[in-house]
Amino acid sequence: MAETASIPEDKRDFSKAWAVFGLVFACWLLYQAIFVGAGSAYVTELDGQYFNATHNDYVTGSAVYSPVRSLGIWVSAFLTLCVFSFLYRDNPFYKFSESIFVGISAGYWMVIGFWTVVIPNLFGKIWPKWIQSWAMPGAPTVRDENWWMYLIPLILGGMLLWRLSPRGAWIARWPLAFIIGSTAGIRLVGFIQADFLSQIRSTIKPVIVVPEVTDAVGTVASVSPFWQSVQNLLLVLSVLSAVVYFFFSIEHTGFVGHVSRVGIWVLMVTFGAAFGYTVMGRIALLAIRFEFLFDDWLWLIDPTNNRLGV
Repeated sequence: MAETASIPEDKRDFSKAWAVFGLVFACWLLYQAIFVGAGSAYVTELDGQYFNATHNDYVTGSAVYSPVRSLGIWVSAFLTLCVFSFLYRDNPFYKFSESIFVGISAGYWMVIGFWTVVIPNLFGKIWPKWIQSWAMPGAPTVRDENWWMYLIPLILGGMLLWRLSPRGAWIARWPLAFIIGSTAGIRLVGFIQADFLSQIRSTIKPVIVVPEVTDAVGTVASVSPFWQSVQNLLLVLSVLSAVVYFFFSIEHTGFVGHVSRVGIWVLMVTFGAAFGYTVMGRIALLAIRFEFLFDDWLWLIDPTNNRLGV
C-alpha cells in the first residue's frame, strides 16, 4: 500500500502565515479605501482638459472624483504586486502580469510604428493625396520626384508578410537579410564613431598639464595642475595595462605578467562601475514603483496633503 504524500509541517506553517498576512493586508486595504479614500483619483477641468487635482482644487471645490482613473490606479497596483510576487516564487499571478505587460507593449509599439513610420514615411510618399484625405490632414499632397523608390520598401515589407504562410516562409528571408545587413552596417559606423574612436580620442591626454594663464599685468605664467596630471597619467596607464592583458603574442610572465594583472583590476573596476550604474538605474525604477504604491495608491507618504483636502 503506497503511502500518501503529506505536506511538511514547516511548509504548512509557512503557508498559514502567508494566508494570515494576506487576510490582514486585505482588511487594511479595505479600511484605507473606505475610510481614508486610498486609491481614489480626483481631477479638475481646465479649458476642456482634465488634470490631476491639487490641494487647492479641493479647497475651492473644483476637484471631481474620477472613477476611470481610480480604477486605473487599483489595476496598476494589482499588477505591480503581481510582479513583486515573483520575489516569493514563480506563480500564476506573475505570469498573468508578465503576459499583459509583454502583449500591451508589443501592441503599443506596433501602433506607434504604424502611425509614425509606415503611414507618413511609406504610404504618405507613394499616395500623398489619399493619406492626406483620411490620415494626415496637414500632409503635403505633392509626390516627391523620386517617389517610386519607396515602392522598394513596400515590396520588401510585403515579402516579410509571407512569413505567416507555411509554404512561402522562405520568401521572407530575403527582406530579413537585407534589414539585418543594412542595420548592422549603419550601426557599425555609428558605434565606431561613438565608442571606438571617441574612446581613443579620450585616451590621448597630456601626461603633464601645463596651461598658460595670463595675469592682470599681462605676463604669461605656467601653472601645472597636479591632480589633473595625475588623473591623465592614471588614465593612460590603465588603458595600456588593459590592452596588454589582451596581447597574447607574448607570454604573460615577469613584467608583462604584472602589467596584465593590473589590466585585470582595471577591467574589474570598469565592469563593476558599469554594473553599479545599471543597478542604480533599476533601483530608480523600483523607487518609482514604491512611490506609486505608497503615495498614489495608499496615501502614506504625505497624509497631510491627501486628495480629500483634510
